[in-house]
Amino acid sequence: MASPRLSEKAFKARYKQQFVDPAFEPLAQSIEQIASIAWQAYADSRKSPITRKAGPAFSDPDYDLSVDWIAAHEAVLQAQRRYEDLTVPPRLLIINGSSRSEHTCPGEMSKSFRLAEIARETIDKETKLAVEILDLSRLASEYGRNIHPCKACFSTAAPLCHWPCSCYPNHSLGQVQDWMNEIYPMWVAAHGIMIISPVNWYQVSSPVKLMMDRLVCADGGNPDPSLTQGKDAAKAKEVELAGWDYPRHLAGRLFSVIVHGDVEGAENVRHSIADWLRFMKLSPAGPGAELDRYIGYWKPYATSHDELDADETIQEEVRNAARSLAEAVVERRAGRFRQIGIGLEDPRQK
Repeated sequence: MASPRLSEKAFKARYKQQFVDPAFEPLAQSIEQIASIAWQAYADSRKSPITRKAGPAFSDPDYDLSVDWIAAHEAVLQAQRRYEDLTVPPRLLIINGSSRSEHTCPGEMSKSFRLAEIARETIDKETKLAVEILDLSRLASEYGRNIHPCKACFSTAAPLCHWPCSCYPNHSLGQVQDWMNEIYPMWVAAHGIMIISPVNWYQVSSPVKLMMDRLVCADGGNPDPSLTQGKDAAKAKEVELAGWDYPRHLAGRLFSVIVHGDVEGAENVRHSIADWLRFMKLSPAGPGAELDRYIGYWKPYATSHDELDADETIQEEVRNAARSLAEAVVERRAGRFRQIGIGLEDPRQK
């Protein structure tokens, strides 16, 4: 493949694009100095400039681990402890998958957000469960809020894909401010997850797809980067071929999926999300927790919120999906929700 490396001139030109506002002109000399430092970090591939020794919890205690990854790892461990703590209420994670909001170009909130609010209000009003909202629209409206694309390390060898992901931040490439290190603990702490997504060109929305791809490390990923000496592909292949157990880090959690469209594709998108979750060994909360519907079918987009206002049936269906997820979570906590075959060993690993 062709090298993506930039010349110093090209790198600096691209780096300084963030300072195009004329307000920065008095600081041009300082910006040039900063750009030179950034260029050197890029030229030296200083992906993780601050590290510390892994310590005795890892296979190679002397390996230099990124402090960014260590913080993400500790957050995931804390979330897992929260998940296992029977003294606190079970937790639901409701995800608004639309990128549309009134805080940027579209000028109004999304229907997905409104459906998420209906679900949240139902849980808050009718149960004692804890609820957390993950509003993926902030990717499009909030400064410095990113989900960088998956680099597909898993396809090279499963142990090369670290749990949580160690590909980001990559300070030398400017791939920073990655939201996933906050999102991973949200998923881990949740006993039930509800994903609400619009249909975008027969697919899930862009934010949902980014999140889905970056959750690959939760399904067979390696929790010990020192085992592969970081991103040593040859070492990772050796580890996998020696026998890898493909740990399912989110197994056993329950899910609900709500997909809405305006012309076509809703059922297929619901299937794609639900199939993905099942593959990761999450369990469906029940038939009422999976829903695909059309709002304002083949009608003007300008009146789509009016169509949602008028469609009281889908609003109640969303409430029922939330109720189904909540009930399943409570039953699972009490030991009464049992899915047949869940404990069987899969003879065909990922």
